[in-house]
Amino acid sequence: MNRKNLRKNLLPRTLADTCCVLFIFTFIPLTFIFEMCIVLPAFHETGSYMFILTWLLGTFLLFNIVGNFMFCVLEDTSIKTIMLTPPTEVELRRYWRLCSKCEILTPPRSWHCESCDTCILKRDHHCVFTGCCVGHRNQRYFLMFIVHIILGTFYALCYNSAYFWWLHKETFLDLRTAVKMICPLMTFLAEFSWTNIYLVIYEINVIALIYTGVLLFFHGSNILKGAVSYHERQTAKYDMGWRKNLIMVMGNRWHLVWLSPFLDSQLPHDGVHWEKFLQTSTKNR
Repeated sequence: MNRKNLRKNLLPRTLADTCCVLFIFTFIPLTFIFEMCIVLPAFHETGSYMFILTWLLGTFLLFNIVGNFMFCVLEDTSIKTIMLTPPTEVELRRYWRLCSKCEILTPPRSWHCESCDTCILKRDHHCVFTGCCVGHRNQRYFLMFIVHIILGTFYALCYNSAYFWWLHKETFLDLRTAVKMICPLMTFLAEFSWTNIYLVIYEINVIALIYTGVLLFFHGSNILKGAVSYHERQTAKYDMGWRKNLIMVMGNRWHLVWLSPFLDSQLPHDGVHWEKFLQTSTKNR
């Protein structure tokens, strides 16, 4: 990550962003503590091979979830970090347009975000869970953030399901538990207990798995087509085939980025001069 591309204001700008970011900061560590300190010791003896292996895997997933979240937030993918130089050729300059709010000519695939109050390079969408826009420079981290949450919640779901419905079925496998999961808020008002907290963590994990699975399918499909969520109708113009489309987002070491957010993976495009890219895209060949 280039230091000059770091965002200066990291705080969420809207109430919705603030609530969602606080949820992430609460949910992720709470789930990790529950899995490693409550669920894991119930299945594996402390210090055993499986205990250590599961701890290592859980720590690896937590490292990638937190790391990719932070890199997604820190990476400034707006036009503020660069000196824009529109092409001199009239044929290419017509792809650029004036942003009335930024009062500057902006490149193709850059759109203004009301929440961030600036134009974003290859803007995909504004993510309330990170409190920032996902665009050219940080889309890799956003995607890996989702991927590792899916892996983490799926892994947790397997252990949690065995913990609740098999290991402690005499406590949880009844109609009362079903009512608690349907109305968790009313449950807390009636009885605030660790048992109810465990059930809420389990329920949130299930919801998070489903939600992030849908996000991965939606955003993954767009990435493989060379599209962005904000302006999907321009898909075909930027489609270079799934492999090159993936490299455009993940960088030249796309097959290794899942290992660590700190892994350097150079993007093949500057995120600005898409007018030149249009001349070599699949549609214009």
